[in-house]
Amino acid sequence: MSLGCPKNLVDSEGALGEIAAAGHEIVADQALADVIVVNTCGFIESAREESTEAIAQAVKYKKRGSCKAVVVIGCLSQRFDLHDSDIDACFGIEHSGKLGDAIDQVLAGGRIHDVACPTEQWLEPDSRMISTPPWTAYLKVSDGCSNRCAYCAIPDIRGPYRSRPESLILDEARRLADAGVREIVLVGQDLTQYGEDLRHPERSGRHPELDSGSNRMPDQVRHDVSLAGLVRKLNEIESLRWIRLMYCYPTKVTPDLIDAIASCKRVAKYIDLPLQHADDGVLNAMNRRGSADVYEKVIDDLRAACPEIAIRTTFIVGFPGETEAAFGKLLAFVEKMRFDRLGAFVYSPEEGTPAAKLGRRVPRKVAEARYDRLMRLQQGISLERNRRFVGEKTEVLLEGSTQEGVFGRSYRDAPEIDGVVYLSGSDAEPGQFVEARIVDATEYDLVGKSES
Repeated sequence: MSLGCPKNLVDSEGALGEIAAAGHEIVADQALADVIVVNTCGFIESAREESTEAIAQAVKYKKRGSCKAVVVIGCLSQRFDLHDSDIDACFGIEHSGKLGDAIDQVLAGGRIHDVACPTEQWLEPDSRMISTPPWTAYLKVSDGCSNRCAYCAIPDIRGPYRSRPESLILDEARRLADAGVREIVLVGQDLTQYGEDLRHPERSGRHPELDSGSNRMPDQVRHDVSLAGLVRKLNEIESLRWIRLMYCYPTKVTPDLIDAIASCKRVAKYIDLPLQHADDGVLNAMNRRGSADVYEKVIDDLRAACPEIAIRTTFIVGFPGETEAAFGKLLAFVEKMRFDRLGAFVYSPEEGTPAAKLGRRVPRKVAEARYDRLMRLQQGISLERNRRFVGEKTEVLLEGSTQEGVFGRSYRDAPEIDGVVYLSGSDAEPGQFVEARIVDATEYDLVGKSES
């Protein structure tokens, strides 16, 4: 069971690969499993509840006798150091290299509790079993975070920001491409921070002469390592079709990165730019860098360099101290900027974070009402943005079929979180790219007719 974000899914795929390499058979049905492994999320309250429910479900299988052991890993166990008599093995986020032996031990009746503080080195999994459709894969470029947003527990859960060595990223991207992957989605807590700890190891506490715990000089400790540089090197992998960027901190979107997005033909003209708010007072309370004016300039620069770019963002409503006037500024900003894609969350106070200690709490009902107002506004904007494509041609990556035809995603649609394009007139197989003319649009999806 893999819960939470795509970054967690990559960790789960590493766990799957390790378990399979140890000689164990992976089954998709929990009812058939001797051991159930739950990779948990502990980011916000709803995610914790989902993780707790998944653990409880696994324990039910164990009590019925169809499962011999339950193993819990990931963010929830890292954050809260779970102790439960029904959990046979518990690891935090650093479980790489441990699960194969752990499963042998719990099947023999052993119990394990191994939750340590995250190290400051990059830990590379030995293997990885892709669980996404074979044409798309997530590619993790970093772990941890050093931004210290006031509402976020990730730095305490996953430790400081650690860039993955560039050579390892490129090697894995080539392996994925050779295996048939056509879209790679770059993920990390903050893509745009990539390389900062390698360029300035003295600021991060990492030793400049050590590479992932080895005793050799790392090839990536250079002045030129950056997200823009990495993107340009990934763009050289000819069999890739789309390179998609998620989780980009707005104030770190440099002119060089904008140029790389605009000029590299394999980089999807899409960026995920979580802004979190547009009122400067709320942003300051969140410990977020930048301002509404700064964010507007970044967006204007992106659109000037790449007019077709699709911009996704995320906002938090109901943050402590968010007045009706502050929320009004957020609505006005969204109205002005016309985002292609927008997600939102109602603020959740997280134990141990600075924001949890703030006064001036926004009542839950007020926050939920603001969420509804924001999403209704965006619904109309999304419909307007989608209607611009009616009559136009676009490339679609096919992913499945319905009774009426097939469906897939355009460059404007990230897996799982964005809309789809419904197509008629195509007999192409999932995983293939087809040319389509758009004939209709809804708030979140497009309707088209295949022309290839």
